[in-house]
Amino acid sequence: MVSQIPWVSPIDYSKLEIENNFLRDKYREYKKIYNNKIIDFVHPETLNNLDQTALDFYEGRSDAYDKYLHLTFQTYGEDEEKVRNKMIDLLEIQKESKVLEVACGTGRDSILIEKKLGPQGQLCLTDISQDMISKAYNKLQDSEKNIFFATANAIHLPFPDNYFDSLFSFGGLGEFSDPSLFFKEAVRVCKKGAKIVVGDENLPIWQRDTLFGKILSNYNKQFLAEVPFEALPKEAREVKCEWIIGGVFYLINFKVGEGEPYANFDFEIPGVRGGTHKTRFYGNLEGVSEETKLAAIKAREKLGISMHNWLDELIKREAQKILDEE
Repeated sequence: MVSQIPWVSPIDYSKLEIENNFLRDKYREYKKIYNNKIIDFVHPETLNNLDQTALDFYEGRSDAYDKYLHLTFQTYGEDEEKVRNKMIDLLEIQKESKVLEVACGTGRDSILIEKKLGPQGQLCLTDISQDMISKAYNKLQDSEKNIFFATANAIHLPFPDNYFDSLFSFGGLGEFSDPSLFFKEAVRVCKKGAKIVVGDENLPIWQRDTLFGKILSNYNKQFLAEVPFEALPKEAREVKCEWIIGGVFYLINFKVGEGEPYANFDFEIPGVRGGTHKTRFYGNLEGVSEETKLAAIKAREKLGISMHNWLDELIKREAQKILDEE
């Protein structure tokens, strides 16, 4: 077995202290709930309206939710375990991986993730609802793997930077009050190169005017939610999106990169204009008259160099003359 999770404050990510057998930061104490098996990290203590609405909807529904969830797959003629394993395979889990599942619900994916881990791996499960995650705990309590449970807000995660090898969240993203902040948190707690797999309901726009689409959206308006492409982080690399489970649930997977993507914008562009992509972006000056432009084109042709090289040297030389006169 491996060591415990190095939990941090979900408020400022500071290291937590132990006091009276409870974890705490300078703001508050984080108590254990559900027979002291789950740590309550939900922040803020007074949730915003969207997060509170989601919590109120799921709290107290774990039994019915778990009992009837298979109907979602049955409706579209899908094999639930096969579909879930296909999603989890995208995480590229190794025996020693550290895996985080956000909004784990009643643990239907969690039990499949657990099977892929060895004795040195870790699985951390979070959900904003105590009722839902308690159901997941009951399913996994006899596991000999390293599994840790916490109630937590998906946009305020109690984990250190660069900790996880994989992150999974299916069926909850549409309920998060700030998807952009969730992805920011996901990238923060994951290592560079980690796999992130997320998904939720979405009726593709090319199906919305069909009878299939109209019936579907009539009984569940959440299928009209958009895929949150605009919320994806700048660190997302090798992004792929597909529609699964009857083609009405999107599934996005990507690798965590570092900062913005790289490109060489400094090479000299062949041709009469010359310059680089960077000089063309940063180097725009005030326009000139048509007469001056035509004269410049003829002068460049006579010199046999690119417009960029000629103008760059000419302006720099003339500007320096003026500066030297000071």
